[in-house]
Amino acid sequence: MDKAIQQDNTTGWRVYLNPKALIMFALGFSSGLPILLVFGTLSFWLREADVSRTSIGFFSWVALAYGFKWAWSPLVDRFPLPIFSKLFGRRRGWMLFSQLIIILSLCGMATSNPQTDLVQFALFAIVVAFASATQDIVIDAFRIELATVRLQAALSATYMAGYRLAMIMAGAGALAFAAWFGSDSGYDPSGWKAAYFIMAGMMLIGVITTLLVKEPNIDSSSIEKIEDEYQQKLVQRKV
Repeated sequence: MDKAIQQDNTTGWRVYLNPKALIMFALGFSSGLPILLVFGTLSFWLREADVSRTSIGFFSWVALAYGFKWAWSPLVDRFPLPIFSKLFGRRRGWMLFSQLIIILSLCGMATSNPQTDLVQFALFAIVVAFASATQDIVIDAFRIELATVRLQAALSATYMAGYRLAMIMAGAGALAFAAWFGSDSGYDPSGWKAAYFIMAGMMLIGVITTLLVKEPNIDSSSIEKIEDEYQQKLVQRKV
């Protein structure tokens, strides 16, 4: 009976109701939310604050963190994070850590005025970008380890659905919040402050999901064997 129910949940449209697919939808939302907050939405805020075009151009470099995340992805993939990995597991520990950094940095951006605290504002934006890129690395690894190959297509689909929904919220949603809270007829820092605080609050979707899910159980012996063989080949070449 249980096998029949499980098979029924992995065929047709019902596959998207699988708990693992719903988990990836929530994590996709958490992954897609920060990117526009340090890119398109951020540029709109800076233009409204009358920041020079040169400075806005420099801010566009912040988004390069997403393009170079491959540089530190092996570190995130193979090494545990002190305290966090011990309490929550390697994947969940890195996820929770990056999500908390994103929330704190978004709050830092919210409390900074680019007209008077541009350097501080830029530093918080850089931290958001790097923490967000790190979160993407961990969530990709978590998705692969979460389910079998049969479910990977559904997990990717729900992940992208959550990701796109979050981008809409971080784009049009953030602009709407900024206008509602005071920055409609002219620049008002309080409107953007409220908008970015709300975006930081929405990151709690990812935090709650990370706390509720279980750490994937994987057999890493085969990977460690391949690494040992590769290390031995390198040593033999040096000799």
